[in-house]
Amino acid sequence: MDALFPSTLNPDSMVYLNQRWVRLADAQVSVLDRGFLFGDGIYEVVPVYGRRPLGWEGHAQRLRMSLEAISLAVPLGPSDWQDIVCKLIEQEVADDQFVYIQVTRGVAKRDHAFPRPAVSPTVFAMTTPFKRPNETERTQGVRAVSIPDLRWLRCDIKSISLLGNVLAREAAVSQGAQEAIQFRDGVLTEGGASNIWVVRDGALLSPPRSPLLLEGIRRSILAELASGLGIEAQQRAISQAEVETADEILMTSATKEVLPIIALDGKPVGQGFPGPVYARLREAYDAAIRALAH
Repeated sequence: MDALFPSTLNPDSMVYLNQRWVRLADAQVSVLDRGFLFGDGIYEVVPVYGRRPLGWEGHAQRLRMSLEAISLAVPLGPSDWQDIVCKLIEQEVADDQFVYIQVTRGVAKRDHAFPRPAVSPTVFAMTTPFKRPNETERTQGVRAVSIPDLRWLRCDIKSISLLGNVLAREAAVSQGAQEAIQFRDGVLTEGGASNIWVVRDGALLSPPRSPLLLEGIRRSILAELASGLGIEAQQRAISQAEVETADEILMTSATKEVLPIIALDGKPVGQGFPGPVYARLREAYDAAIRALAH
């Protein structure tokens, strides 16, 4: 069985599954689980630097909000989640990790309606070593393509139903890019797996909070860093034309941190290389990570 695991995963690492700690290779979930059958569940990804989670309170709050949004009750309080995360971090050898948490509505007969009476949710959590963006991505930037946002209308829920994001990512990769920037009715929403920022005339712009995009934890972190640097930050609707003529475009996520997008649909963004606003934010983000780790 261990031979089926990707080389980047350790089959002997311990994971949390429904109040038990088991080897990753021994963790099993029923094929009747609603997460498997319907994508009926939510998840979180928490980056860890120097064995300390970055932005844990924000991730924990978003986890609770997602659970409430889909009416999924879980018998775990804030301290329980924190204990699980801490134990996962302790048992992993690497100092830099990312913790993955997933909760589904549990095992029941196949029926679109919620199980009545409710069944026990399936709660799973694991951690793996975190490979930070490489030097080429950080200093030379990445490429993106633009696509229409065809997803549902509750993208603010961190749902495990990620087919729309999967198709967006594949659209990017198939065209030699690293991210797909999505637009709904000509207005920017977000990337396939990231939040998108636009720099125009020195101001850092991002879409306003909305059910049409996920409120990424990096959004609040980057906005705070921008404020500390004296960079004007605005949340407002951003047209596709404004994105296409931006001075800089940035992407942020838990695993990609903050990266510059230097080409969109094969055309250079700004001067075609990482810009000064990105450089300042990147330096500040790295400083925040160093402070957390020490």
